[in-house]
Amino acid sequence: MRFLRTHNGEGRSSTIDVFLLHTMADSFAVQSALTERPTHSAVLIGAGYIGIEMADALTQRGLEVTLLSRSQTVLPAVDPTLGALVAEELRRHGVRVQTGVSAARIDRITDRSGSGLTVADSVGSRHAADIVVVSVGVRPATALAQSAGVLVGTTGAICVNRHMETSVPDIFAAGDCVETYHQLLGGYSYLSLGTVAHKQGRIAGENAIGGRREFAGTLGTQSLKVFDLTVARTGLLEHEAKRAGFDPMKVVIEASDHKAYYPGAVPLHILMTGDRATGRLLGAEIVGHRRAEISKRIDIVATALFRDASVEDLNDMDLSYTPPYSSPWDPIQIAAQAWTAARVKAVKSHDESF
Repeated sequence: MRFLRTHNGEGRSSTIDVFLLHTMADSFAVQSALTERPTHSAVLIGAGYIGIEMADALTQRGLEVTLLSRSQTVLPAVDPTLGALVAEELRRHGVRVQTGVSAARIDRITDRSGSGLTVADSVGSRHAADIVVVSVGVRPATALAQSAGVLVGTTGAICVNRHMETSVPDIFAAGDCVETYHQLLGGYSYLSLGTVAHKQGRIAGENAIGGRREFAGTLGTQSLKVFDLTVARTGLLEHEAKRAGFDPMKVVIEASDHKAYYPGAVPLHILMTGDRATGRLLGAEIVGHRRAEISKRIDIVATALFRDASVEDLNDMDLSYTPPYSSPWDPIQIAAQAWTAARVKAVKSHDESF
C-alpha cells in the first residue's frame, strides 16, 4: 500500500490511497480503506487474475469499478475468444471495462468537497476514483539469493533443478521466486501459482533433510471465479505451443454441462488444443457457470496431459455419468471429438491440395 498525503486549502490533512496487492498485509489495508471511511469508486489497473477478482469483490461491496486492461481482452492467460466472454460478464455486472489501454499517471485532486484520485490512461481518458488498486503482475524477489551467490535465470527467477536445489550446495528454493519446470515444454519458465509453490515447498523441505524427491513439473492448471462464471485452463495456449515448436490446432465448442432434459443445464464454452501432426493433447480452456463443475473438468484434461495423452485418449476415459451432472459423452469428450474431426478435415484438405 502507498499513502499519498496532501492538504486542502483549509489546512486539513486527507489520505488518498493507491494500493499494490501482493501480500496479505496489502489486502488488509484495502479492507481498512473500505471500512474506515466512505469509499464509492475504484480504478483497477491490470486485468489479470487479481484485477478481475478485485473487480468482482469490490462490485459486490457496492463500489463503482473501472478496470483498465493493457491487452485487447481481459485475462490474457486465456484465449481472446474466452477472454471476451469474461469481459462480457464483468460488464453485465456493471464493471466499466477499458481494454487496450494502460495507466499513464495517477493524480490526486483536492477541493472543498473532499479528496480523490484520477487515473489518466494512454488514450487520454481520465477515470475518477476513491481508491486505486495496481495489480500488474509480480517479479521474483531474488536479492537475498543473489547475495548468497545463487544463480538467477533469464526470467529473473532463481535457477533450480527438479530437486529444488539452487546453484549453491545446501540451499534450496521454491515458490514464486524460482523458475519452474514445465512438463509440456520440457524446460523452465516463470509461473507464479499457489499450487505449484506448495508442491515445490514440500519437495524442497523433504530434500533439505536428506530426501531425493523430484518435482514432476507444472502444466499451468488454474481456475478463477468471475461473478457467476468460472474460467479454467491447463496446458499451453496456441501461441505458447507455437513458440515451443508444436503445430497447434484449436477448436471451440459449446455444450451443455449436463443432459438438456434435466432442469438447470447451462452452456460450457470449451477450447481444446492439440498438435495437428501427432494428435498429442496440448491444453484446454473452459468458461461457464460456476455451478457446472468446471474446475474438476479441467482437472480431467490436466490428468491426461500429465500422462502425455493424445486428444483421442480423452474419449477412452471412463468418466462418470448421471443426467444431473453430465452426459454419456462428457463435454470434455465432445470437445475432443470436435477436435479430432477438425484434424481429419484439415489433413484431408491438405492431401487434396497436392
